Amino acid sequence: MRITIVNLFYPPDVAASGTFVASLAEHRASLGDAVTVVCGTGAYVGSVAPGTDPGPTPTDRVRLLRIWTPGLGKASQGRRLADYVAFLVGATLRMLFMPRQDVVIAMTSPPFAQIAAVAHRLVHPRTRIVFWCHDVYPDAAEEYGAIRRGGLASRALRSAQRWLMTRTDHVVALDEAMLRRVRTGYVRGRRPTGSVIPNWETLELFPAEAAEERWSGYGAPELAGRDVVLYLGNLGYGHPVETIVDAAQDLAADRDVSFLFVGGGVRYPELAGEVARRGLDDVVMRDYVPKVATPSVLAGALAVLISLDDGSLGIMSPCKLHGGLAMGRPVIYVGPPGTNVDEAIAAYGCGSSLRQGDAVGLAAAIRLLRHDPQLREEQARNARKAFEEAYCDARTLPQFDALLDGLCPRS
Repeated sequence: MRITIVNLFYPPDVAASGTFVASLAEHRASLGDAVTVVCGTGAYVGSVAPGTDPGPTPTDRVRLLRIWTPGLGKASQGRRLADYVAFLVGATLRMLFMPRQDVVIAMTSPPFAQIAAVAHRLVHPRTRIVFWCHDVYPDAAEEYGAIRRGGLASRALRSAQRWLMTRTDHVVALDEAMLRRVRTGYVRGRRPTGSVIPNWETLELFPAEAAEERWSGYGAPELAGRDVVLYLGNLGYGHPVETIVDAAQDLAADRDVSFLFVGGGVRYPELAGEVARRGLDDVVMRDYVPKVATPSVLAGALAVLISLDDGSLGIMSPCKLHGGLAMGRPVIYVGPPGTNVDEAIAAYGCGSSLRQGDAVGLAAAIRLLRHDPQLREEQARNARKAFEEAYCDARTLPQFDALLDGLCPRS
């Protein structure tokens, strides 16, 4: 089978979407498929910490077509838009002139990457298209203020997305709320079909019973000897910080708990400003680390913290969940019910699900984990069980196999 995946990011870049693409691409290539990835040359962030290992580079089993992008990063909407447009134009031209593919999988980095896939189908009508939805657009742009809800830009983008959907065969969403939003807003009739396949981590990166060495950053004076609540990854528009900062202020009196943020994003300056304004010394901020370093970062955490804005239900699905589950760390979620994180906690009993504004509840959940070893151990066991049963590559990649082989049976 000839498969092409279109996504702006790919390893050794640290963007989460790129790691999922690489996992699927390498898996299908190992089965004998001819796999091509159309990706960009720019980076999700400018760099990772100097001297760190960037992680494994792609193997020669997957063909990479790198589209030039300015690589301006995510510091502003203008910079991000420049990277998006450059990639979309370049990827669409590449797909127009590429030999016929059996299946093209288009992700949502950047938004409307389906354009490149549909362009290929216009030339090769037998090609099947899978829309692998990680974010719903233009809903996200409306929710976070990039465009006016119901305005001219919104109406035009919604019309474009509906048109693209009529030429798409299948939608893969990350949770039921996302699939429901896509179907309600953009699908007319019975096509495209849809399914839910959650994101994952690889068993190889997180082997069972492995004694992972703690990240060297835990030796910093502000973290040494403290219980650490870890927020790992992007702190974007959909990840509010108010409830977290209020809880940190409550816990500051304990003097033995720290909130560690490892990553970046548009809300990083907001968080830094609020921490400075309140004079909090129990909130520590660090830059992104390479993917291969995430197990060691997770190894030193008491719990994994996830925050999601109420309006983001069905628009995005936090991928911070899976690393925490893989390392057997309790998950503390602050956000709306009905997301993949909330569903995992309810199904497996692997943490606490709270709502935005409940800083008292968040502080209480952290104190309970610290002072109740039995509860902590139970949630840790349940987290690893959830990973092995539902959120690892051994469970999710076979779902993609069934989907792709159903769309285009092997000869």
